[in-house]
Amino acid sequence: MKIPQDQKAIEFSDLHNTPGKMLILPNAWDVPSARMFENSGFQAVATSSAGLFASKGFEDGESIGRKRFLESIKSIGKVLSVPLSVDAVAGFGKSTKELKLTVKGLIEAGAVGLNIEDFEHRTKKLFPTEIQKRKISAIVEVGENIGVKVFVNARTDALRYFEGDDDEKFMEAVHRCREFREAGAGCVYPMGLVRREDIDRFLKELNGYPINIMIRAGTPSLNELEGMGIKRVSFGPGASYATLGLLKKISSEVLNERRTDSLINGAITYEELISLTEPRNE
Repeated sequence: MKIPQDQKAIEFSDLHNTPGKMLILPNAWDVPSARMFENSGFQAVATSSAGLFASKGFEDGESIGRKRFLESIKSIGKVLSVPLSVDAVAGFGKSTKELKLTVKGLIEAGAVGLNIEDFEHRTKKLFPTEIQKRKISAIVEVGENIGVKVFVNARTDALRYFEGDDDEKFMEAVHRCREFREAGAGCVYPMGLVRREDIDRFLKELNGYPINIMIRAGTPSLNELEGMGIKRVSFGPGASYATLGLLKKISSEVLNERRTDSLINGAITYEELISLTEPRNE
């Protein structure tokens, strides 16, 4: 039975608040990868802006344009039955009106969750906190008007781009996440939070509020993160890196060693590849 989108939104929100359990959220970059994640048993699927845009021939940011971005999300949304969360970068527009167009299009494409960033890719400058809060409130408003309670994961890059020493960067990230929470974000995402001691400190500063951690070299294990009280971990572009790393390995083995082991062993079949493009609505 097909699950209504408003129910998927509630289900996705609930996945962030299950006592003692952490949501593991994979980030897809195209239709087959999204469907593969669902087939593997993940309870929800997200998109990776870097991975998705690169697959279309664009750099990370918003140079892909809203129209092509929404078309890409729609193609992914139609093959999934689990909740879909989308990395919307900074919203594809400088005005609230433009942001609302993006959010409306994403909901129509099947999304129930949305990542929003607080910096501009071109300049690497942080947006003022008040502007970002208005963006978050606008996203929530659009969802309420449509009847789909969009779950906002508010990302801050203060740990990377705020001007100050490490402690000032940390406290600015904390401040922004607190403000984003008040604006309606269901989860906050301090990009660059890696070390166990920093994660633990951030959790205490946010009083246990849901925090998203991206899996990368140096982060604690999944079991450790769950034990610490982290409610959500995501792949980010990691699966894209790993997949292209395998392709790089295959290329080297075939060209330099005349070996085809990595090309053949563990590969899916033609039938399975084609099945990954078929809508799954049941």
